[in-house]
Amino acid sequence: MLNYIYQLVSPGIFSVKYSDENFSEKVVVRPDYMAICHADQRYYMGHRDAKVLRKKLPMALIHECCGHVVYDGTDTYIPGQKVILIPNVPPTNKIEGIYENYGKGAHFLSSGYDGFMREFVIMSPDRMVKFEKIEMNIAAICEFVSVGVHAIRRLIKAGGKVDGNIGIWGDGSLAYVICCCLRELVPNAKICVIGKNTAKLSQFAFAHFTYMADSLPENFEVDSAFECAGGEGSFYAIEDIINYINPQGTVVLMGVSENKIPVNTRNLMEKGLVFIGSSRSGREDFLDAVNLMEDYKFQQRLCNIIIEDDAVKDINDIHRVFNTDLHTPFKTVFKWDI
Repeated sequence: MLNYIYQLVSPGIFSVKYSDENFSEKVVVRPDYMAICHADQRYYMGHRDAKVLRKKLPMALIHECCGHVVYDGTDTYIPGQKVILIPNVPPTNKIEGIYENYGKGAHFLSSGYDGFMREFVIMSPDRMVKFEKIEMNIAAICEFVSVGVHAIRRLIKAGGKVDGNIGIWGDGSLAYVICCCLRELVPNAKICVIGKNTAKLSQFAFAHFTYMADSLPENFEVDSAFECAGGEGSFYAIEDIINYINPQGTVVLMGVSENKIPVNTRNLMEKGLVFIGSSRSGREDFLDAVNLMEDYKFQQRLCNIIIEDDAVKDINDIHRVFNTDLHTPFKTVFKWDI
């Protein structure tokens, strides 16, 4: 089967790769909708170390995608069935107790391996999840929601307190999704969102409290925390979290930074804090994310952070959606119509 793969060969430059692929014992999916992640944008803009770019490129971008089944040589899915694609490819030798997204030998599509910007995606049946009651443009961000589900799963498994005050540092898409998931998965928690942008914070009306980072009350405290700032903001968020979290609290780190972030280890140790690094997700998280997203109220909340651009019909349109994403406050999604 001849497949068209739209690869980023260097920052801002795409090329079409033609690949003859065997699909007899796989599932063939036609992508329908995709979403842009900050990681995709960093590759497109060239905001990664030159050594990293030389190692990773060329590759197709995008790891948030949904589509429909065209052919299934495994008889797992029905042609026409709507599915969400899982970009994490677990190692062949699974180790008990290690999540699939952290296993040695695992790899991730759109990070050194071709992502979903292809005419067809050919994968094993366990690398996709079917859905019915989710609009396609919303289903496109299911991977993003699954990352939030995974982070909360990690917090609970580590024994983090989830029936007290939970702080979310950040006011972007990741913070928003974590807030949405917390409301459903740990309903007894009091959620406090701490940000720096009043317009973005106004979207968090369903949180219990919202605060500007420079105006926290003197008696402010949390029992558990999520760091969703990323970039240079990670330093300030982590510093605040260490200052305001209660002793033996649990902190989930989710914001990605290209530079080293200094951490006040003295205060961290004096409080006996637990820090968890959480990244990506696995099939179990996708299944839970679909269950959440099939709820109408949950979908409506997600609509607040989705900006749908015009359909992508050629390479020029790919450039357009990446440029659009630079000027949208939250998530950019688009129909894949090449």
